[in-house]
Amino acid sequence: MAGKLYLCATPIGNLEDITLRVLNTLKTVDLIAAEDTRHSIRLLNHFDIHTPMTSYHEHNKAGKAAYLLEQLREGRDIALITDAGTPAISDPGEDLVRLCIREGIAVTSLPGPAACVTALTVSGLSTRRFCFEAFLPSDKKERAWILDELKNETRTIIIYEAPHHLLGTLKELRETLGDRRMTLCRELTKKYEEAWTATLDQAIARWSEEEPRGECVIVLEGKSRDACRREEAGRWEQMSVEEHVALYERQGIARKEAMRLAAKDRGVSRREIYGHFVGHTEA
Repeated sequence: MAGKLYLCATPIGNLEDITLRVLNTLKTVDLIAAEDTRHSIRLLNHFDIHTPMTSYHEHNKAGKAAYLLEQLREGRDIALITDAGTPAISDPGEDLVRLCIREGIAVTSLPGPAACVTALTVSGLSTRRFCFEAFLPSDKKERAWILDELKNETRTIIIYEAPHHLLGTLKELRETLGDRRMTLCRELTKKYEEAWTATLDQAIARWSEEEPRGECVIVLEGKSRDACRREEAGRWEQMSVEEHVALYERQGIARKEAMRLAAKDRGVSRREIYGHFVGHTEA
């Protein structure tokens, strides 16, 4: 029988956040695949775990995945860990999981710490609906595309950022999204943990004067639905009723349904839209 891949969440700061199940799994699997073995050895030593380790990270994932799959095929159980948090969240563990599923190898996730959820829960912003962007891409075109896409995002937005890029990212967010309420989380679960609630303008002012330290999570409020409705209403006001109905007709929608949709967009009755067309026809 093939082995199983265990996705083991490890602490993002405080070592006491590790679960008993993860500790037991790390002790009993045949191999631990770690993002950085030099970093993870401290965790294993702290809990007196002596399971063999191998590295699996962004720069060796193509070649190392083949080795890990072979070990799994031969019946060995493997635990996958990152430097901090839950594997496969914004890291190459995602690729290994996909390969295992393709090969019919069992994968299970042992829940535990995740910086994105930890930051969201202490942010004071809406937690019912949120989107996670992880680190914004370094490619300028892709980055601009994502930022533009986020302009009308109504859910709470979560973004990871390194301290030396924080100020630049805050300025980009301000330029693209406007001033928004936000909470900046740093050093989560560690001694100097901070969850600082402000606006983007206030954050830019602070970090222009102060050097940020520690990995950062930006939790940003989504665009209000009222603002979205106002912008949408403004868009329709710039368009004649005929143009509005024609917009839907070009999508293959019948005239009667197109008029109903236009009435809904403009916040008026269908009778008003119908009357407008009848009046123009009689004229």
